[in-house]
Amino acid sequence: MSKYVDISSTIFFFFLFIYSVFSQLPSKQIATMTNLYEMLQNNSGNSSFPWSNVKKDSNPCSWVGVSCSSSNSSVTELSLPSLSISSSEILPVVCQIDSLESLDISNNHLSSIPNVFISSCGGISGLKLLNISRNELGGSLPTFNGFQKLEVLDLSRNALMGNINLQFDGLDSLKSLNLSYNRFTGPLPTSLGKNNLLQELQLSTNGFQGEIPVGLVKYGNLSLIDLSHNELSGLIPERFGELSKLQILVLSGSNLRGEIPKLLVKIQTLFRFAANQNNFVGNIPPGITTYLRNLDLSFNKLSGTIPQDLLSPPNLLSVDLSSNLLEGPIPTEISLSLFRLRLGGNLLNGTVSFRSYGSLTKLTYLELDNNSLTGEIPPELGLCRSLALLNLAQNRLTGVLPVQLGNLANLQVLYLQKNKLVGVIPHQFTQLHSLQRMNFSSNSIGGSIPASISKLQNLTNLDLQHNNLSGPIPIPIRTLNLLFELQLGNNQLSGDVPAMPSSLQIALNLSNNLFGGPIPVSLSGLIALEVLDLSNNKFSGVIPNFLTEMADLTQLVLSNNQLSGDIPKFKIYVTVVTDGNKGLNIATHVSTATAGSKHSKGLSTGMVIAVAFVSGFIFSFMIVKIIPCLNYSWDRTKFEWIINDGIHKPSFHFSKAMKEVHRQANILLKSEFYTYYQASMPWGMNYCIKKLYWTSKTLSLVSPEKFSQEVKLLNQLSKSNIMIPVAYALTVKGALLIYECPQHGTLFDLLHGSDENVLTWEIRYNIAVSVSKGLAHLHGFYDSTSAPVVLLCLSTRSIFMRSLSEPLIGDVELTKVIDPSKSLGTLSVVAGAVGYVPPEYAYTMRVTKSGNIFSFGTILLELLTGKQAVNEGIELVKWVKDKVEHDQLEEILDPRVRSTSVENHQQMWSMFKISMLCVSISPRERPDAEELQTMLLDVAPQFSS
Repeated sequence: MSKYVDISSTIFFFFLFIYSVFSQLPSKQIATMTNLYEMLQNNSGNSSFPWSNVKKDSNPCSWVGVSCSSSNSSVTELSLPSLSISSSEILPVVCQIDSLESLDISNNHLSSIPNVFISSCGGISGLKLLNISRNELGGSLPTFNGFQKLEVLDLSRNALMGNINLQFDGLDSLKSLNLSYNRFTGPLPTSLGKNNLLQELQLSTNGFQGEIPVGLVKYGNLSLIDLSHNELSGLIPERFGELSKLQILVLSGSNLRGEIPKLLVKIQTLFRFAANQNNFVGNIPPGITTYLRNLDLSFNKLSGTIPQDLLSPPNLLSVDLSSNLLEGPIPTEISLSLFRLRLGGNLLNGTVSFRSYGSLTKLTYLELDNNSLTGEIPPELGLCRSLALLNLAQNRLTGVLPVQLGNLANLQVLYLQKNKLVGVIPHQFTQLHSLQRMNFSSNSIGGSIPASISKLQNLTNLDLQHNNLSGPIPIPIRTLNLLFELQLGNNQLSGDVPAMPSSLQIALNLSNNLFGGPIPVSLSGLIALEVLDLSNNKFSGVIPNFLTEMADLTQLVLSNNQLSGDIPKFKIYVTVVTDGNKGLNIATHVSTATAGSKHSKGLSTGMVIAVAFVSGFIFSFMIVKIIPCLNYSWDRTKFEWIINDGIHKPSFHFSKAMKEVHRQANILLKSEFYTYYQASMPWGMNYCIKKLYWTSKTLSLVSPEKFSQEVKLLNQLSKSNIMIPVAYALTVKGALLIYECPQHGTLFDLLHGSDENVLTWEIRYNIAVSVSKGLAHLHGFYDSTSAPVVLLCLSTRSIFMRSLSEPLIGDVELTKVIDPSKSLGTLSVVAGAVGYVPPEYAYTMRVTKSGNIFSFGTILLELLTGKQAVNEGIELVKWVKDKVEHDQLEEILDPRVRSTSVENHQQMWSMFKISMLCVSISPRERPDAEELQTMLLDVAPQFSS
């Protein structure tokens, strides 16, 4: 009985304690939390709102995201991320909690910071952390006066703009400031708190200009500085060596110059230094990696040899010196802790020779490509069992493929193309069960393709073109169910073409072999294939109709075979190349291309075909303009999939447009990212409607509200030579963008569609100048208040011709919705069409302004040569550079234009020099868009005046 009483007493006092604890929360805070509860329930767009299952009269200290003091006497932390909150009215309510120490409202849809929030929360004496990152904040930065105890402020990944002056000068306790991924401009700020307590400064990916201020040195506690991807210039301040607590220094992606300061070597706390993608010159300071773990100096102009001690420090983890001007041998002493070594794109020579291969158990990424390395591939590399990527491409390596590489069980990427390798493909390579990409192209490898290659079940890209392979394609190859791309062109393969993996999507290239007989019916199963190249074989008979039913096919190359009969009717966006088949009746297919083949070709990231615009389909459209006086009623109930407030420009006949995008017959082009539809409106006009999909694997997880905001910002760029949607609608599944359709199709159509109407030099020149003007607008040279817009794809297919004198850069909005990191294993999908992809994308995996310049340089070469970006498997840039190297300049310029006058000929050579600057291997050697436009205007001022 006594035991029962004791237990009952314990339970009674426990509940009494719980009640007393709850009662200690001030009534004012209870009322505030109840009010906040109701507001969030009404304003959150998140169906899984964490407070939906709690009672608002329950203890707020028990709610998800709420933390209280140890005695539960006050609310101290409020964490409300990722709730789709869009109303800024919530912020002043939060500030009524005067005991708040931490507020996290990141990853929502807030568009502004109201002044009342600054005044209210500025009065909270204990607030230490404020996180409003990943919202939609726009406009200028408010002044944070009164936040006396604030230590951490994160406003990153918003759309804030303007200069930063004294907005943070009143913060007495600031230790961490993150303003990265905004649109700030002007000089870097130096007034960052009164007491110089700052430890972390992150200002990356903005538009800051000028030199790095020496004044940052006064913040002696700095451990992290990230100023990357801005428009900074000048030198790294020598006095940065005084920052004795600095651990991370990131200065990537600007216009910094000079030499790497030797004083950085003395900072013993520094473990990461990244200064890639700048203009640094001179030698690498000896001892720079003494204390470092991670060093990235890639894409600069550093010269000299690699210091002998650079790769050997015991704590070194990663070194990237790719794309510089370094020469001499690679040091043989390698740190046993090193997991990444990237030295590609230099002038290094000598052999690949490291000491203690067997001890390099952590080496995972080894990239020595695009140098002048000689000798054989060391068999000892087979002892580096952690290797996932081995890239020795584009060197002068000789000998056979070492069988020991078959021991690399973790290898995923093996690039050995463009060397002087001989022998056969060892059967031991079929033990590489993790391998995804294999490229042995442009060597002298012979023998047959081993049937056991079917064991490589994870293979996605296989490139064996330009070798001496013979015999049949092994039948088991059809079992490679993940294979996207198969390049077997330019060999001596023969026999029957077996069934291919139905997964093939990017390209199947069997060109320049010894295949014969009818085109095999087995190819009909390749329903996802985009490019099929069967050229330069001995195929005979008729072109089978099943080829017209391959829904995703965009390019079919059948030239130089023995085909006969009529050419079946292909979809209007399919480019068909049939020249060199004497038995074909060309007249049966007026759209047949004869300009040469276009097909995928191996690149360092694995080649893909980019989003191809319709070749010739826009000829069926007319220039139209929205007629403002036509006001159509909109019955939203018939289209419940349109989100609230999703209609923009309600005068447009959206109900008709909605019906058009539900009709399969109106599809003009389907791609990875969108579908194009033709829509005929009641007043007789045709529109081009692009339907984007939120669910695409390559699209960012962007909210409809965010997308709407981005499109509105793009409308500010509706100046000459940029194609902007005239109306759009947002749905729960994506977005519909409506365009005025250009009269003359795309620049690709005009240049390569027909030999009958050759563009004059004056038209070509004015197109180049106009596109450069549009590019300068996008890159922000005409409006310093707008953030630069970097295009994901710039090609002749994405330039629309409103008239012969008015080109429009299209697909600008894709920059805001496509996420390159989510592409199907390659960046080429989103970075641009084949032939336009800058070489640095293989390393940086970033789309950049300098990358856009490279793509534009390819367009200039198309205008100058009359050739496509890829001709018979060879990229135009490579073809041109080969002609220059072999002093065959007379073969470069389009003979249909160059002979019109001596003056035109001279002007074409002037533009050619500009184009070669644009396609420089180093991004830093390319002009910016403003410089580019100035140079082009000087070529033929009589045309541009």
